[in-house]
Amino acid sequence: MNLTELTRAFRNNELSPRDLVSSLQSLFDSREPSVLAFLPEENRFERLQKEAEELIARYPDPTNRPPLFGMFVGVKDIFHVEDFVTQAGSRLPADELQGNEAESVTNLKKAGALILGKTVTTEFAYFSPGPTRNPHHPEHTPGGSSSGSAAAVGAGICSLALGTQTIGSVIRPAAFCGVVGFKPTYERISRDGVIPLSPILDHIGIFANDVQTAKQVASVVISNWEMVIEERKPILGIPDGKYLANASDYALSCFNDLCSLLAQGGYEIRRVQVMDDFDEIKSRHDAIMSFDAANVHKEWFNKYATLYSSKFSDLIKRGQSITNYQLQTALEARDNFRNQITQTMDKNNIDLWLCPPTVGPAPKGLDSTGDPVMCLPWTQIGFPAINIPTTKNEEGLPMGLQIVGKWNSDESLLAWAEDIEKVVRKL
Repeated sequence: MNLTELTRAFRNNELSPRDLVSSLQSLFDSREPSVLAFLPEENRFERLQKEAEELIARYPDPTNRPPLFGMFVGVKDIFHVEDFVTQAGSRLPADELQGNEAESVTNLKKAGALILGKTVTTEFAYFSPGPTRNPHHPEHTPGGSSSGSAAAVGAGICSLALGTQTIGSVIRPAAFCGVVGFKPTYERISRDGVIPLSPILDHIGIFANDVQTAKQVASVVISNWEMVIEERKPILGIPDGKYLANASDYALSCFNDLCSLLAQGGYEIRRVQVMDDFDEIKSRHDAIMSFDAANVHKEWFNKYATLYSSKFSDLIKRGQSITNYQLQTALEARDNFRNQITQTMDKNNIDLWLCPPTVGPAPKGLDSTGDPVMCLPWTQIGFPAINIPTTKNEEGLPMGLQIVGKWNSDESLLAWAEDIEKVVRKL
């Protein structure tokens, strides 16, 4: 049985905790050594069997079990989880990094989820990669910074996973690993209990096998979630201009094919020129992120500068050179940008933007996590976004479709994404 079938059988008392965990262990042992998505843990499966038994005891009636009962979760190692050490992909002393359990993790546990383990992250969720490999092609990157979370779901080792996105660290690895990645509107999922990279830009995100599961998880981790049923097809916009030109010819060819499929499926698509100042948008993002990172890491960096990678050290040093005035100027420009995109959507009656999630398929090599540029503007303005896996290239590497909704329209985005998934998903 796959994970979905295992969870369903466990929920219906057709599978004992021992058999559930035994089946999971066989799956884990067959896939994890080639993917390296998880941090090592002694007695992982003994712990899980005990927790599965406690879950059954807490909810003995199958008809009264919470929505994520028995689902296995991977948690990016910048989230604090009770009884787990947080290392954040860094060489800093672990004692410096610990904290109270993340609110999002606690909410998943309350909904019946079982923590399979901590997943590999790049150093402090920036660009220095860990050992994780792409589950579809081990010589290629899984993306970052939520490398392990995306790869774990892509490899079928866990049903869902938590990650973060400061530029493109949910959508990009989701696309590279062939899974659904959902980044909600800024701060709709609490960042409490998560080591920040940039509090101004950080988003908590979800990895899952399909949109329906992502929607189910979103309803658990977003406190003010309201179920929405959309009875009409959304009007889709394509953000033409300098932004879209960042994608490779291959990515644009795949994207145009998907747009044609959607048009044939009855969706109205409108091309709109936006983001003519895209170079300024990119430099503004780096200024905000580096200022924030320097502030977050000020005390740690003063004590442990030699334990940081050169990439992260350079980020902190850039941030140290940015003044408060420059930050405020960047934030005002960010707010204007958000208003411009909102007004453009309203003026053209656009409900959702369509765009490539990445500049192309996962690049070969493990020294880089790939270019996050196709996610950057939507993260900067905090709009909700989702990746839907679509097809694979000749090397077996997944491609995806990024769909972006309006501010705080997460419920509508996921409702519409379920229908769009039926048209474009070929994996």
